[in-house]
Amino acid sequence: MTETLASWIEKYLDYLRYQRNASPHTLRNYASDLQQFLSYLTSSPEGEKRPAPDLDQIDNLTIREFLGALYQKNNRKSSVARKLATVRSFMKYLSQQQAIRVNYAKIVASPKQESRLPDFMTLDAVTELVESPDMGTDGGKRDRAILELLYAAGLRVSELVGLNLGDVSLGEELVRVVGKGRKERIVPFGRRASEALNAYLQVRGNFARKQKAPASKAGVAAVEAVFLNLRGGRLTSRSIWDIVERYIGQLAQRLRVHPHTLRHTFATHLLSAGADLRAIQELLGHENLSTTQKYTHVSVEQLVRVYQSCHPRAGSRSKRHE
Repeated sequence: MTETLASWIEKYLDYLRYQRNASPHTLRNYASDLQQFLSYLTSSPEGEKRPAPDLDQIDNLTIREFLGALYQKNNRKSSVARKLATVRSFMKYLSQQQAIRVNYAKIVASPKQESRLPDFMTLDAVTELVESPDMGTDGGKRDRAILELLYAAGLRVSELVGLNLGDVSLGEELVRVVGKGRKERIVPFGRRASEALNAYLQVRGNFARKQKAPASKAGVAAVEAVFLNLRGGRLTSRSIWDIVERYIGQLAQRLRVHPHTLRHTFATHLLSAGADLRAIQELLGHENLSTTQKYTHVSVEQLVRVYQSCHPRAGSRSKRHE
């Protein structure tokens, strides 16, 4: 019996989970995108259910029509591009498994992306944000440590919530991070973040005592988590978003900021201060340098200063004639 499209999607997600060690965040995105693709293929324009097509019937026209339906629903170009990348990856897997004869997804062009620079904060704004929690409360100490570490180490939210106690070295001011693709890296975080973490860890037990005895591996993992919620469990990514949004709302200046903005700000401030792009790439855990290059939106004046001080033939006219 020929396997259905739905069963191949499940096999592909298992492949990502067990062979590619994809993160839970990546799995959620891929599952959501492929479920949306399946739903499109099994629904008529009138909304009635129809059988899923055979795998070899999924051609480039089918995929383009799916992208067109996404545009009609006002999906952003970046969202459409991500969903296309998911479908491409899935179709490549089907080809490798010899489930299809031709991988038509390869010839579908990606939507042209808007040229958009990452949002980042000024030093004054990020200082006001990270120093806004009330250090007189346990919750304030936890939140200050979260904000300081997001900015000081440029962590992704998923990396922050995945931290365990054994990953943090206060003495060396280093944190071991498990990033995308389960790749590990070591990142420094500096004195201010170290002081905030130390203050939080002294009261972390007050959070941990509210946790029930762990009855599962997930419960044991929560015991080791650095950042805990009010019930003693590991904080979630959604909780971090809520925490950042709460403190942003308290600022005098209204800013459009989310947790990832602190990561962008980390990279931008390092680059503006003269840090090497490849060093920033390592700190951020980017696999490709091209991903890091989006942070090169420093001022023209900064670029000119670096050029004048570093290029051997960039001296003044008078020096060139000496």
